[in-house]
Amino acid sequence: MTLIPAASARECNTLRKVTSVQHSPLFANVSPADCREIVSAARESEFPRRDTIFLEGDPIRQVVLLTSGSVKVMLLGQKGAEVILRLAGPGDVVEITGLPAQCRHCSTAQALSASTALIWESSAFHALAERFPALQSNIIKVAAQRLEELEERYREISTEKVATRLSHQLLRLFNQLGRRVNGSGTLEINLSREELAQMTGTTLFTVSRLLSGWKERGVLTARRECVYVHNIQALREFADNE
Repeated sequence: MTLIPAASARECNTLRKVTSVQHSPLFANVSPADCREIVSAARESEFPRRDTIFLEGDPIRQVVLLTSGSVKVMLLGQKGAEVILRLAGPGDVVEITGLPAQCRHCSTAQALSASTALIWESSAFHALAERFPALQSNIIKVAAQRLEELEERYREISTEKVATRLSHQLLRLFNQLGRRVNGSGTLEINLSREELAQMTGTTLFTVSRLLSGWKERGVLTARRECVYVHNIQALREFADNE
């Protein structure tokens, strides 16, 4: 058996990390050399399905960038009801901060599926953001995009029918986390009806009724924790005409 020198093993590990973040908005326009230095400061970690990554009110000690899997970021009501603020997928920072360590999380994050991530200590990430202007700029852009998405969802809840809201939310999720089934035109998203209701500001009953109606029209198929869309254009047009 050929032994790999420790230095070579570290180099291979760093290159693998760089490859895993190449398409992340956090690293847009970051030079390869700078990217190598930034990711070399991170450690890798795994989160089993349903594992809690952080809780609302916890001190912010780490910055978590997903490299596989998915995570839901949510707020909990006084009686334990969940409101999902957003979903994070590969290449997403679970909560964009880059802030001093004395700040606290304003939400709770839980793994929707088995996930892997790169993790920086918050103070180290903050120092890197100050050193690399492109990284700092990307943090601001990502934060602005997330605020824009929340504002759009709030507008939808305030002004649009549930069918339109649900359709738009499904389209956003498929663009972010959807995957094609066996190379076909069908797209899959692993999300339950209850979680869809939490993201669209409606009830489980209403989401189930709408999905059942769209299933009868051949637009999609919904299972316990998964939705398959067979005709995205039909879903878009059907919801817009509701």
